[in-house]
Amino acid sequence: MKTNVGVSDRLIRLLLSSIFLYLGLVPFNNSTLGTGFLIFGGVAFLTGLVGFCGLYRLLGIRTDRPQKQIPCLRLN
Repeated sequence: MKTNVGVSDRLIRLLLSSIFLYLGLVPFNNSTLGTGFLIFGGVAFLTGLVGFCGLYRLLGIRTDRPQKQIPCLRLN
């Protein structure tokens, strides 16, 4: 799977996911809002960890840098 989330975007997602997971587990435990925080934090954590966001793909957004192609040498 190709990545479409850049490094800075991934770091922000990981930071925000820890905040949302904390909010879902501690102050809003066993509530609808807490469940929403847990789902949002979990999705943000996974997209930050993997580097792929399905919503970005649907919208055609890329925050990562395209991979440079390394020229290969042919030995004859």
